[in-house]
Amino acid sequence: MSAPTGPSSPIRPQLRRFGIWRKNGKGHETADARLLETPPSSDFTHTDPWRVMRIQSEFVQGFDALAEIGPAISVFGSARTKRDSPFYATGVEVGKRLVEAGVAVITGGGPGSMEAANRGAAEAGGLSIGLGIELPFEEGMNEWVGLGVDFRYFFARKTMFVKYAQGFVVLPGGLGTLDELFEAMVLVQTSKVSQFPIVLVDKEFWGPLLDWIRDVVIERGLVSVGDMDIISIVDTAEEAVELVMAGKAGAKVAARRG
Repeated sequence: MSAPTGPSSPIRPQLRRFGIWRKNGKGHETADARLLETPPSSDFTHTDPWRVMRIQSEFVQGFDALAEIGPAISVFGSARTKRDSPFYATGVEVGKRLVEAGVAVITGGGPGSMEAANRGAAEAGGLSIGLGIELPFEEGMNEWVGLGVDFRYFFARKTMFVKYAQGFVVLPGGLGTLDELFEAMVLVQTSKVSQFPIVLVDKEFWGPLLDWIRDVVIERGLVSVGDMDIISIVDTAEEAVELVMAGKAGAKVAARRG
């Protein structure tokens, strides 16, 4: 599939946003940064107890926004992916095929591969969800998001990715993508979630990482051989959607249609 050359008018339902805390300008300090800093002792008892209430509100807002979305798959990938990249084209195709399979698409709501998956979902007439995060240098929610939820805290946002999705499709990406991938693998490894397919797209990109896990980490006894069964690796959007829908998401779609 050739990469789209530029955005057309997004097929976008009314945007619902929950918990918008974006500030004007760039480079501002984020809530995550303030939480993880060690403040002067005189400030500790005055700020952190109240911050717990703010954290609680993020979970409430996220649960309220996403409770009725139905079966969904989270798609991860780099925010730096260009629109003329083959990775972008794959993301669009993944989003489109997931909607055609009967599920909503959840991304981080940003640019790059996230935008691509949201775009594919929106153009296919499906529910295109973005879970944004407050960052020092941010571009805001991409224009293809139909349901947007903004978060201050990474851990609240990560909970929503797993709680409301029945599997992950992981496109090539950087540190944020790797973070989501390995956290999902740990949740499956430790049986915190079950029947949760994790599909990596592009063997050339992901192959060296998996080789390192097998040849170094497993070889030294730090990971069990069976843990590699947690993930699958494919080369096409069609294969990715077929595999991810073979699990819990497919069962939920079948039950809803039945």
